[in-house]
Amino acid sequence: MPEKGEMIRTFIAVSVPDVVRERIGRFQTVLRKHGANIKWVRPGSIHITLKFLGDVHTSRIELIAAAVHSAVWESEVFTVSISGTGTFPNDRRPRVLWLGISEGKEELSKLAVKTDEALTDLGFEREKRPYSPHLTMGRVRSEKGIQSTVDAMHQSGFDGGSFEVNDVFVMRSELKSTGAVYTVLEVIKLQG
Repeated sequence: MPEKGEMIRTFIAVSVPDVVRERIGRFQTVLRKHGANIKWVRPGSIHITLKFLGDVHTSRIELIAAAVHSAVWESEVFTVSISGTGTFPNDRRPRVLWLGISEGKEELSKLAVKTDEALTDLGFEREKRPYSPHLTMGRVRSEKGIQSTVDAMHQSGFDGGSFEVNDVFVMRSELKSTGAVYTVLEVIKLQG
């Protein structure tokens, strides 16, 4: 029997507070001056992805939220610190510019693994690569000016500050010409 509801791009994430997003925005402004051809993620859209699900029927959102809740409900509130920079796959041929996580990596990894296991039980594909917590800051469109941008990014010693992770979110991603627009579908509280 076919599922009811529209298909929506969905992912599971941890939110980033506005104060951290503002610091990231200022950092992006500095890096933009190098003129590289990068599609920068809007600061208001920056988050930490735990698992990307792709297109799912809206009728499955409650089931997904329940699975994530059962996976993470015993997890305690923890602190994340944003610092350091990097590129995927490497600095010589960067495709993605990211910000690192210096505190809270282990806790984020546990959340991601638990979430992945719970959603695999619902028929979603298990992650093939080990989880690498990060915040995507920009996607490289061409090599023009990229090396000076990457060098400047690493030399800066970016420090985005710390924040408490209290919730995990089920999110909708709508791709628009101006960039992705994210909507919170469900909020799953961690143990306070």
